[in-house]
Amino acid sequence: MIKIGNAPCSWGVEFANDSRNPDWRQVLKENAAAGYNGIELGPVGFMPEDPTILSEALSEFDQELIGGVVFRAFHDPNAWDDVLDGSIRTCKTLAAHGATRLVLIDSISSRRAPTAGRAEEAEQMNKMEWTKFRERIETIAKIGSEEYGLSVGIHAHAAGFMDFEPELEQLLNEVDEKVLGICFDTGHHSYAGFDPIKFMTKYITRINYMHFKDIDPIVKYKVVRNNTGFYDACGLGIFCNLGDGDVDFPKVRQLLLAANFEGWCTVEQDCDPTGDTSPLDDAKLNRTYLESIGF
Repeated sequence: MIKIGNAPCSWGVEFANDSRNPDWRQVLKENAAAGYNGIELGPVGFMPEDPTILSEALSEFDQELIGGVVFRAFHDPNAWDDVLDGSIRTCKTLAAHGATRLVLIDSISSRRAPTAGRAEEAEQMNKMEWTKFRERIETIAKIGSEEYGLSVGIHAHAAGFMDFEPELEQLLNEVDEKVLGICFDTGHHSYAGFDPIKFMTKYITRINYMHFKDIDPIVKYKVVRNNTGFYDACGLGIFCNLGDGDVDFPKVRQLLLAANFEGWCTVEQDCDPTGDTSPLDDAKLNRTYLESIGF
């Protein structure tokens, strides 16, 4: 059974301490109003880490906690304490609420930001950097899977060092699939310049979680051509409503059904928290679209 959830990033929540964030209870309330029964944690610290407080709110709004994302600088050896802190706090919160999905994302790097969407021009790590980078990801994946019983997935993300298909495939080849699966984000794969459907077809058995995101091809062309930063691209609307972009969601559905995929697929429409669009309206439109194609 495929279930559809949403995430705080669809309300512009990327960092827990951003003063522009909406109230966490508002996000739960609007997620329910838009027709979703599941939600991600968002950046740890955005929602209460006190399990009693969060449990009561989840129950009040009839929400299930799906999982959480560790969006930290895995690429930076000097940021390890921050990566470890965010990872353990996220794991503890997920375990306290019976959530099952832990997503690992290498955050944006100044070395990669100018070449988001431009694989052929992107700076690559040297062999030593890559080995340590992989080890940091694998260490957190083992903590999540072995110590907390979570299903862990790597998530490629624009402007980080885990962005383009070749490096994602290299990581998958070097880390045991029992430790690390894939949280596949349809939009980021398209943003990176690769075909989401082809990748899903090849790696469907390793995908343990899905992020549904669509890409406006006109905006993508402009931001790639102009070397636009990731968050500026979000403000320009690169992540459009589902069904309005270049991701073939009916085909995504066919692949998931053929593979007997079970569990959550989560809408993630990264946006500017102070933008002109209404996150609630977009969440409703995305839910309506997914229902129209059989989700």
